[in-house]
Amino acid sequence: MPGRRAAIAGLAAAPFALRARPARTQPAGTQPAWAPTRPVQCIIGFAPGGGADLIARAVIEAAQPLVPQPLVVVNRPGAGGTIAAQQVAAMAGDGHVLLMGGGSESTSIPAFRTLPYDARNGFRAVIRLMRQQMFILARADGPHRTMRDAIAAARTQAQAVSHGSSGVGSIYHAVFVVLEKRAGVELLHVPFTGGAPGLQAVAAGQVDLMVASPEEFRGLTDGGVLRVLACCSASRAAGYPAVPTLRELGFDMALENMKGWLAPAGTPEAATAYWHDRFRAAMARPSWQAFVERAGEQDGYLDGPGFQAAMDAVLDAVAGAVTA
Repeated sequence: MPGRRAAIAGLAAAPFALRARPARTQPAGTQPAWAPTRPVQCIIGFAPGGGADLIARAVIEAAQPLVPQPLVVVNRPGAGGTIAAQQVAAMAGDGHVLLMGGGSESTSIPAFRTLPYDARNGFRAVIRLMRQQMFILARADGPHRTMRDAIAAARTQAQAVSHGSSGVGSIYHAVFVVLEKRAGVELLHVPFTGGAPGLQAVAAGQVDLMVASPEEFRGLTDGGVLRVLACCSASRAAGYPAVPTLRELGFDMALENMKGWLAPAGTPEAATAYWHDRFRAAMARPSWQAFVERAGEQDGYLDGPGFQAAMDAVLDAVAGAVTA
């Protein structure tokens, strides 16, 4: 399947510690208020080669020349990113630890169950790097040619329409939980171990609907196997201008996946400002811009407070739907 993993698969084989080079972000003769004094752990809650891992490695590659210490990639996969989040939340906030966050561990899983960390207050958001638009898909030759068709079928009988997800509490599951509340329907949830198995189930006619991002489904839609029914963002996607948003269809919701750096809650302002500025500069470098273009993703820059507000908004929407 073409997409992010195929286009930049070489990043998955990148060394775990990238060589430090002299920092070049400060004007001559000035020094930052804070700077790392030892290698920095960049912790990722997913396995090497996955989406979060590839994003982290790409921006680290772009940022490393701007930082005087090695940026060390540490993969701590498991439980939808919550194992890594728990670890980082318990670590000292001294500026030498960062978490690739903003996904399910931050915006959806905390709405479904109690976790050993506080998703809202256990971290300091540093910078959002990318926003990942999500879409609802169905089999191209199946009965649901539009989103309205699928909702109309769901209203005839509870659980008459099924949907897959990448696991209970995942952001892909959360989209349908919110949609059920907004549309007043009850769908049949069929969880899978990841997005790819869910898409294959839709392609095989075993499940009616699935949420996914373009890099995951583009091969199946280009091949005429799947049809894109709706965009989950607040506005239509540039790559799919004919696809209506759920809000346009009358369902008051807008959810996106996102990725960026978080630090432990006690991290001082000077350290978070340092990392914001370095990674913001890295986002202007050709290697990162080429990565975003090849991946077909959205440059989703937000500063720390903006990133935290965006995560809180998604978590509020999901929690409200779960508890309603």
